[in-house]
Amino acid sequence: MAFELPSDTHIGLVSLTVSDLERSTRFYSEGLGMRLLEREGGTAHLGAGEQPWLELVEKPGARKPRGTTGMYHFAILFPSRVELAQAVRRLALNGAPFEGASDHGVSEAIYLHDPDGNGIEIYHDRPREEWPRDEQGRLEMATDPLDVDNLLDELEGLPGEWPGMDAATRVGHIHLHVNNIARAEVFYTGILGLNLMQRYGPTAAFFSAGGYHHHVGINIWNGAGAPTPPEGSAGLRYYEIAIPSADARAQVRENLRKSGAAVEEQEGQVIFRDPAGNRIVMQV
Repeated sequence: MAFELPSDTHIGLVSLTVSDLERSTRFYSEGLGMRLLEREGGTAHLGAGEQPWLELVEKPGARKPRGTTGMYHFAILFPSRVELAQAVRRLALNGAPFEGASDHGVSEAIYLHDPDGNGIEIYHDRPREEWPRDEQGRLEMATDPLDVDNLLDELEGLPGEWPGMDAATRVGHIHLHVNNIARAEVFYTGILGLNLMQRYGPTAAFFSAGGYHHHVGINIWNGAGAPTPPEGSAGLRYYEIAIPSADARAQVRENLRKSGAAVEEQEGQVIFRDPAGNRIVMQV
């Protein structure tokens, strides 16, 4: 039987390089409703409860390059539809740069970017029993227009002031630019132990643990063979995969060793890169 990550595996901290920490911190806290949990020097940690799940590291002058691998977006999962609607209203009142809105069948999502151009999805999940599937029971995520007016109807009768993200809000998934779909698919399934949930034609694929619609998405929309971004660019520094089992972490480490991938270990964390150069930290 092929190795699979435990069902309660999830995405942990997402770490980003930003060009102006003050500007980015203000965007994520005042604009998006996160809590600023800690700021020291050129680094800030934010989240919704007590546990940070976004790290911002300042590098003045950093720019987000075009046409490279790296992060397409990270996705903030709200615990309810009304929470998502409240966040959308707050962002709109703050003049947020919305880029799109989609009904994926499994979820309703709004897309935007931060001041450095880092992609963000904010979304809520529909109940699993409502997720669309084909005749064989396979997941069929869609990309249909979102009825934003219907979403905002959730706000009827609620006070205009929203105190910010509910403590249950977290990072639901991350979507990456890669440079070779087949090689990345082998890595995320055969080495990391995620399950392939759906392919989006020949240019994108989605993986998860425990039957979730996806914890990791990949695409080659920046071009097959895209280079890795220059060191110090604005964008993804690394993202964490949090797993509940030391045995599973040990199995991933062994799979990485057999594959010839470079692996570091620091304080119980296993640190490595996917074939496109995206840095991953795996921890229990």
